[in-house]
Formats: sequence, C-alpha cells, structure tokens
Amino acid sequence: MYFLCGLCSNFVHFVVKISKTTTFNAQPPVMKKLLFLSIATTFTIQLHAQTTIQRDPQIEQMVSAVSRDSVEAYVRKMVSFGTRSTLSTQSDPVRGIGAARNWVLSRFREMIPASGGRLTAFIDTITLQPDGRRIDKPTLLGNVVARLKGTDTADHRIFIISGHLDNMRSNVMDGNGDAPGANDDASGVAAVMECARIMSKQSFPATIIFVAVSGEEQGLLGANFMADKAKKENWNIEAVLNNDIMGSNNSSDTRIINNTKIRVFSEAFSVQDTGKAALNIRNLGLENDGKARQLARYVKETGERYVDNLEVVMVYRNDRFLRGGDHTPYVNRGYAAVRFTEMNENYFHQHQDVRVENNIQYGDLPEFMDFEYLRKNTAMNLANLANLAKAPSMPQEVKVETKKLTNYTNLSWKAPANGKVKGYYILMRETTSAFWQKKLFTAGLTADLPYSKDNYFFGVQSVGVDGNESLVVVPVPAGR
Repeated sequence: MYFLCGLCSNFVHFVVKISKTTTFNAQPPVMKKLLFLSIATTFTIQLHAQTTIQRDPQIEQMVSAVSRDSVEAYVRKMVSFGTRSTLSTQSDPVRGIGAARNWVLSRFREMIPASGGRLTAFIDTITLQPDGRRIDKPTLLGNVVARLKGTDTADHRIFIISGHLDNMRSNVMDGNGDAPGANDDASGVAAVMECARIMSKQSFPATIIFVAVSGEEQGLLGANFMADKAKKENWNIEAVLNNDIMGSNNSSDTRIINNTKIRVFSEAFSVQDTGKAALNIRNLGLENDGKARQLARYVKETGERYVDNLEVVMVYRNDRFLRGGDHTPYVNRGYAAVRFTEMNENYFHQHQDVRVENNIQYGDLPEFMDFEYLRKNTAMNLANLANLAKAPSMPQEVKVETKKLTNYTNLSWKAPANGKVKGYYILMRETTSAFWQKKLFTAGLTADLPYSKDNYFFGVQSVGVDGNESLVVVPVPAGR
C-alpha cells in the first residue's frame, strides 16, 4: 500500500492504492500504531515529492489550442447580423436569426473533413404557434446541431454542450431593432463552436453534440424542443454543459472586476425524484448528491485541473435567483445538466437597447467583453467534454453492505458497460463537505474501508487506461 498526495480542486486528496478487498484490522495494537506512523511518514514525504496535477497529454493539447482570437471572431460575426431575435427576419441573407443560424451551420460543415466524416451538421426545426406570451405569430425555430459520432459502436453515451444563438432587446417582442447580443449569448455559442473546431479533429468513444439553440429568450423553447426529443427517442445523455453569459469580467452596480472565476449552477436533485426515489434520498441523506450536483463537482475538479488561473465556483441553485436557462429542460427530464455563467453579471449590457443614458453606455456590445476570460471558460468546457467522452462509462450496480452494524464501509460494484478500465476511484467526503475530500484507487471491484458510512458520503467512478474518470455513482444499500 502506498499514498500519493495531490492538490486538485482547491483541496488535498489522497490516492490510496488498495487491493481487491482491503482491511486494516489484522494487526495487533502495537503493529497498528507502527503502521500509522509509517503511513504518516510516507504521507509527509510524498506531500513534498509528488506531482500535484496529472493531465492527459491529449486533452492538454486540445486545451492549449483554444484560441482567444477565434472566440472573439465568432462573437463579432454574430453581432454583425444586427439582431438574432427568434422573432426577427429569417429570409434576409445578412440580417436576423435566419442568416445567423445559416452561418453557424456553414462553420460546422467546414469542420466535417477534419473529422473524417464523423461530424454531421444540420438545423433541427419546429414551427411554433402563437402562445399569447412571447410568440405572436407562427415562427420557425431552428437549433443548429453538430454531432460528433463516437468511435465505439457499442457506446451509446451522449455529452452535450450548448449556448443560445438568439438574443433580445429591452422588449422581448421587438424582433426588428438592433440587438448585438455579444455576451448574451454569442459568448456561449462561440464556446460551442470553438470546442467543435478542436474536438472534431479527435476521436472519442462516446458521442458529443454541439448545439446553438434558438428561442431561449422566448421561454427556453429550443432547449425544450431538443430535450423533449431526446426523452422520446431515449437518448443516453450523461451530461449537458450549458453556457450562457460567460464572457464579461465585471459587474454593473458593485463594480467588481474578476476574470479568474466562473459559476456553475446545479440542481440538488431532479423534479422527477418523487415517491420511492424521494424517500430514498431522504433516508440516505442524499439531498446534495443528485445527478446535476455530481456533474458540477466533476466539472470543478476537471476544469481547474486543466485551466490555469480559473476557479469554478459551485452555486447550489439550478440557476440564478428566480431565473432560468437552457439546462433546465434537461434537468426536468432527469438528465444531468448544469449552467456556466460569469461570476459578476453586468446588467447595463444585458437585455438592453443600445443607448447612452445618464452617461452610462447600455447594450450588449463586444467592447465590454473580456475575450481572454472567454478563452479560459471555453477551455474549461473542452477539458470536461474531452475527459468525459474519453472515460469509460460509469461503474454499474454500486452497492454498500448494510446487513450488519459495523464501523467499516463495505462497497462493491460491477465493471462499466463500455470502455477499458485500469481501475476505480472511491471518493469520500464528510457529510458537511461540498466537495470530495479523498480519492482511493483500486483495481478491484470491492473495498472494505475503515470509515463509517454514518460519517461520510462515498462514490465510485471508473478510471480509463489514460486516467480519464467517469462521472461518480453514489452507492445504494445492497438488496435494494
């Protein structure tokens, strides 16, 4: 047995190599004390000796390819369409939502040759009828979709990255006046396009979908259309990364300037968790361990591993206070989905007509963006998508033994359905901790740990041959 110490996601974690079944109570008291001292000494030595961050070279190369110039060019081009309101013209070749989505589609299609034909791109459409609220006439809604097919035909996992192409003026029903929409949400679409540009040149076992949705400002209509389609067609979506308002570094009224933090919003558990599922959450104390919350923990650790000078700040809400975003339709259908948004929003440049009033410049203009900040946030998305899509699928049937009272925690699981594994991480945290605090590695399918399940939460994730980790699975009591 040996200890490795690493610093990741702002906390020290331990990687403890254990055998298939590890116990610590076989030695007499004196031997236990000596073992403890030996471990403590080893830990002290390793604290100073070990590499603190281990990165997959392929992902590191992709992250370094994210270009500040590229994301800025994407944003400025989207602003050039004048308005991208869902209610704007769809027939003008240079103005409005129709011209904007055709341009995004053309850029996606330019990436097809480099993908070896694995990337396909199209506009997925539906005709919306007037709803008496934010749609006043029959309107063609189109989501621009690029699908990078996974190389493993047996692996049906799907990972989605999204931003919304549409924008709005002060009046959401105004589809004619100018509306730059640089940060809200050309920034998110730019991140989607840049990830597609880089990742389409690589191969992943699982499928990745890059999508610029429409109708967000009219009530999350494009995301609802896609999420509903996914549910009806039984898509195996494991994670949705939604990017909305992620390219400005300063707030309006508090005047805080910071380009080193980005927020990730995550739901505690799904609205579908009712009946027995809700009872199980209550009985096991898993109110903070739903799919979206586990995804948020994952993106924090992985994003901070690969992107320097960026902290992913977890916010325990599905979205900003009493507001919503395109991840919500997926959450409402039981998928793991989170939202990324800049740390300090500037409301002078959000949902505002372009004007100067009381010496304040209003309007969502590109000059108020920080494109280096957008580059970092895009790189954080890419690192997570790549790590997820390269990793094996999650371990199956993760169980904790509860037949007898013991101060040990006895875990077991089965190998994932897809992907080659070199082992598994067992994750631990105290019940009051927001983040996983310890990581224990094993090549086996069971572990007996000298930590009480009364005092800790546990999780298990698959680890691929290149070190890429799956999402975490929380154990359920054996026999349930």
